[in-house]
Amino acid sequence: MIVEKCVKGDMRLPYARNTIYILGTSKISKNDPIAVLYDILFIGIILERESGKIIDCTCNMVRDVTSDFIKSILLEYCLIEDIDEIIDEIQNRFYGMAQKAVIAAVKDARNKYIMIKNNL
Repeated sequence: MIVEKCVKGDMRLPYARNTIYILGTSKISKNDPIAVLYDILFIGIILERESGKIIDCTCNMVRDVTSDFIKSILLEYCLIEDIDEIIDEIQNRFYGMAQKAVIAAVKDARNKYIMIKNNL
């Protein structure tokens, strides 16, 4: 994916001004390996403000490959309209212990985005 860089003075910004950052959180099982490091699971999602299209994301997993895998699932979806497809893809592709927590965090981010859109 090619990200258009915005220029602000001499500083190059990786995300356009029409993007926003939303943080979704959820509780994690004490059995999950990430519970050793974190009390909650978070998924930070960068999306286009108007369309809700996910253009980047991050999450606090134990291994980078897991975060990268979650990212590969979420990218290009619309957070509001595509929520059923997102959940289906997580359920059918991500079989980590944190599957339910990932789904809950994505739903939390979606709810926050809906609140933001309603206040614009």
